[in-house]
Amino acid sequence: MTIEGVMEQVQSREMSLDGLDLDQETLHEMLYTMRVIRDFEDAAAEWYARGQIAGFLHLYTGEEAVAVGAISALRPDDKLMSHYRDHGHAIAKGSDPQLLMAELFGKKTGIVQGRGGSMHFYDTEAGMLGGYAIIGQHLPLAVGYAFASQYRGEDWIMVCILGDGATNIGYFHEALNFAGLWDTPVLFLVENNLYGMGTAVDRASAITEIHRKADAYGMPNKRIDGMNVIEMHREVRDAVAQVRAGEGPQLLEALTFRYRGHSMADPELYRDKEETEGWRQRDAIENFEQVLLSQDMLTQDEADDIRRQAQQTVDEAVEFARDSEYPPEEDIYADIYDEDTGDELVVWT
Repeated sequence: MTIEGVMEQVQSREMSLDGLDLDQETLHEMLYTMRVIRDFEDAAAEWYARGQIAGFLHLYTGEEAVAVGAISALRPDDKLMSHYRDHGHAIAKGSDPQLLMAELFGKKTGIVQGRGGSMHFYDTEAGMLGGYAIIGQHLPLAVGYAFASQYRGEDWIMVCILGDGATNIGYFHEALNFAGLWDTPVLFLVENNLYGMGTAVDRASAITEIHRKADAYGMPNKRIDGMNVIEMHREVRDAVAQVRAGEGPQLLEALTFRYRGHSMADPELYRDKEETEGWRQRDAIENFEQVLLSQDMLTQDEADDIRRQAQQTVDEAVEFARDSEYPPEEDIYADIYDEDTGDELVVWT
């Protein structure tokens, strides 16, 4: 399917709250979280441009409905593993935006003490078990975690989020094969934003309907609208229930679109502004807000308050990050262990 065909496919769907098991407070929380993610990414872009954030920075702007819709369907004890565009996933899973922003700034108070940066958020308490910079690296790890849950007789599941580009490499097929063979409780969630770095999906994959790749492993699969937070929640909720019940792994392909380049270093020469603007007109956050307003699940005053609260949360995160201290130089040797004794290695300088 062409990119134009994909766009028409998702634009033809309407957002509906019918049959949804979410109360008004939860819907408001979902809208708030989506706005926090959007504002967080805008702030990250600003401070990167100011030279206060270093390294690679891959922003999630435009894809908020995938993270919030999917993760709102999980239990707190369910686990999540992600790729390097991981900010939105960590926020939706419950990580503190202040600690995440401090991590971007490389500060000691960061979620991994300033050692990981943008691509390596990790929060055990929230069940966010890492963003991974190597394409597809986390897929076999996610299956291993899920196998551990199964082996121990526990009932938490693993959600493994990956990009469309990761479905073209060996890690993907090895992971799906093992998951299908052993019926491990893992849900693979492909964020298909139509471009792997600067290459369109239809130029990189022989099968452009990514979800169909799971057919080779006898795995239930489906393509869903990643710009529709309600559809994301409903479809992930149903898939998670089946995976948790021992019916084996599943794969969902969420069609979405990133408004910014692959990273802050991307000049975006491979797509035109009209394409991006077409997706912005179907913005997941604004559409969700309008649906809630139209169905009397939200007042305009509440919508304005949610917007203000989200911006305040991010402003406070930036302030916290800027005020925090950098790690001391000697911390470079912390948490390095002697492979023979298991003791922390003392490095003399």
